[in-house]
Amino acid sequence: MTARERRGSGDVAFAVPGAGGTEPAATAAADSPALDARPGRADARPGRADARPGRADARPGRADARPGRAEAAEATALEALRVPDALSARVPAEQRGAGRDDVRLLVSRGRAVTHHAFRELPEQLRAGDVLVVNTSMTLPAAVNGRVGGERVVVHFSTRGADGRWAVELRAPRGAGVTGPRPGGPAGAVVRLPGGRALVLEEPLGPAAGARLWWARVPERVPELLRRYGRPIRYGYTDRDQPLSAYRTVFAVDSPDGSGSAEMPSAARPFTVPLVAELVRRGVLFAPLSLHTGVASAEAHEPPYPERFAVPAATAWLVNAVRAAGSGRVVAVGTTAVRALESAVGADGVVRPAEGWTDLVVTPRRGVRVVDGLLTGLHEPQASHLLMLEAVAGREALRRGYEAALQERYLWHEFGDVHLILPDEERNAPDCFSNEW
Repeated sequence: MTARERRGSGDVAFAVPGAGGTEPAATAAADSPALDARPGRADARPGRADARPGRADARPGRADARPGRAEAAEATALEALRVPDALSARVPAEQRGAGRDDVRLLVSRGRAVTHHAFRELPEQLRAGDVLVVNTSMTLPAAVNGRVGGERVVVHFSTRGADGRWAVELRAPRGAGVTGPRPGGPAGAVVRLPGGRALVLEEPLGPAAGARLWWARVPERVPELLRRYGRPIRYGYTDRDQPLSAYRTVFAVDSPDGSGSAEMPSAARPFTVPLVAELVRRGVLFAPLSLHTGVASAEAHEPPYPERFAVPAATAWLVNAVRAAGSGRVVAVGTTAVRALESAVGADGVVRPAEGWTDLVVTPRRGVRVVDGLLTGLHEPQASHLLMLEAVAGREALRRGYEAALQERYLWHEFGDVHLILPDEERNAPDCFSNEW
């Protein structure tokens, strides 16, 4: 599972951060399309009216209910499972093995489950498949601060279109980890290193119990983070890790310094030699970006809207692969699913898009272009599992997780990974009519 999901995320949200009505939010239509035979597959018949990715009214601090919250409340297929603490990956793979790619790979093809090393990924894919990867750079998003005489840790989550940042104030718990702390109040001044300060202005959503607040910061936050920040750390890890441990081989700098508060960790096991081998075998790569925010560590609440961009070249490549029928579209991480599915219309065509997405991916909504998913192992109560169920189907997901527990796979962002592919025998055309 990802770091952000360990803090309790899911693909639902309610307001575009700091847009102030000036920047559109792009989101795929959250209707309930007809489903074809494959679990969670949204119907995209040619000629169907294209519901161009929608625009959400999203004034900052708006206190309305989050769209799709009812869908996010659906029970996952795995709520009865329990993951022992001993299966938490406490250090990066390279510190317990031979390298980043020294993790295990659970492969689900329909309901069939097999076990591999991640280095065997090229054997699980084929020429013409396209891997959709998130290029967002993980930021050193945790900074020490003080509110009056109280020590706090500020987690910088998301940069709004108006220049403000959504932040979460956390209480230090010792040994580099933090615990929950009430947000606010409005007007509170948080003193930061180097004589800097931020001012809390308004909560994201309803004021009661608000965890994330919009804050005015007097200088560019990326510079502040570079000088004083460190990666957000989770209680199940053994110790602090360098920022490089939280960045993937696909990460690139954003021109405005934006990035992810929490690592898009499904891509973490990839190495340059492995990418080169995949390319040699004819596997294609399609980049996009989705900058992850900070979700809650204590409750599996949905995340807030996130900024994403699907470039024209990626849209063209995905459409071409699907039209040719020669390869599968495999998203690397739930963030890649959320971004790509936010750029597809009801006609099944991916178009260049950027902005904010509050997309909900559940079995009811289904997926329109994603055939497979490479992801971490998620907690049984996590809302991300609804997305996995939309791709794999409930029974296939249950079998995969039962096998992961039995074989003692490792969970969390430094752990093992799960490749979900379609059952091609089940989805193959009936060829008996071709007999002589």
